[in-house]
Amino acid sequence: MSTPSQSDMPILSLRGVSKFYGRTTAVDNVSFEVRRGEVVTLLGHSGSGKSTTLRMIAGLERPTEGSIELRGTTVACADKGVFVPAERRGIGLVFQSYAVWPHMSVGENIGYPLRVRKVPRAEVRQRVAKTCDLVGMSDFIDRPATQLSGGQQQRVALGRAIIHEPDLLLLDEPFSNLDTQLREELRHYMKRLQRRLEMSVLYVTHDQVEAMDLSDRVAVMYNGAIEQLDEPRNVYEHSANFFIQRFVGKLLTLHGRVVALDGSEAEVRFADGSSLSLPLPARPLEEGMSVRVCLRPEDVRVQAPDAVVTDRSLQAEVLELDYLGSYQDCRLAVGGTEVVLAVDKAASLETGERISLAFAPDRVHLWPGDGK
Repeated sequence: MSTPSQSDMPILSLRGVSKFYGRTTAVDNVSFEVRRGEVVTLLGHSGSGKSTTLRMIAGLERPTEGSIELRGTTVACADKGVFVPAERRGIGLVFQSYAVWPHMSVGENIGYPLRVRKVPRAEVRQRVAKTCDLVGMSDFIDRPATQLSGGQQQRVALGRAIIHEPDLLLLDEPFSNLDTQLREELRHYMKRLQRRLEMSVLYVTHDQVEAMDLSDRVAVMYNGAIEQLDEPRNVYEHSANFFIQRFVGKLLTLHGRVVALDGSEAEVRFADGSSLSLPLPARPLEEGMSVRVCLRPEDVRVQAPDAVVTDRSLQAEVLELDYLGSYQDCRLAVGGTEVVLAVDKAASLETGERISLAFAPDRVHLWPGDGK
């Protein structure tokens, strides 16, 4: 058997990694790899275990079980007692808090990792200038850190993390302290920078938009475990369970019961007495089972109740309309459930009006009602 080349070897490998705090399980048997030049995002709610996983990779926490490899070398192994400290792992790290030192200028902050490595002064100046250019801070190289905006401080923190040219960059909610517009700007900037430098990145966030935009693969975490690890499109379009589908985007969820199974379809009856025949999912269903009928809002078309519908449809009543500038939130009663659907701001709808919600059958997801 041939030995994998250095270029084929993953930058990062986790195998069966767990972290316990007393009887509390923070990370539960997590395994994944990050390949060279790849961006992998750990996505999840607060408390899902994503930041603890990153801290174990960084060398800031010891795993209770399992092992971690960087560039093919074991840096942590609970069974063998191996633990390489953070400063010897050769990675870049950016946290939610900027951790910019106020007594230093921009250039001094960015150059600090080189100075502690005893890099000659002339080389430090050269690499600081290059890095300031990369992160868009050349015009501020001599400015005191106390005179920087939040976005500028985060660029300094990013520059400090990449100046020693790590092949793996760890980012823990780096933009969460910034306003919405600045987060979007820095997200696009980070995407361009990663492609330019061809760095491997492990990104931690609770923001689905960031995860979808930045990642080659997304690992959705729940209760310390990875529920699904896949390309962003597959996580969104082919979610492994109801929790993931609800978490990674907006969702219309109706509650019903399977009243009949016929070949490739299930007849689902809703609380208001209406029913609908829907394609059977890959997961097993049984008659009498409670189910969730889920649709992405973008897959639903609003039509007049008497319109000719070639796909499936449900009748709905408009309960409330909220004008929100670029669109309207339309609260609807459908199938005995209230849902909110974003509609065009120019849509001519009125409270109390009856409408039809049309959709293609293959866009429906059926989940057992007692599942995640």
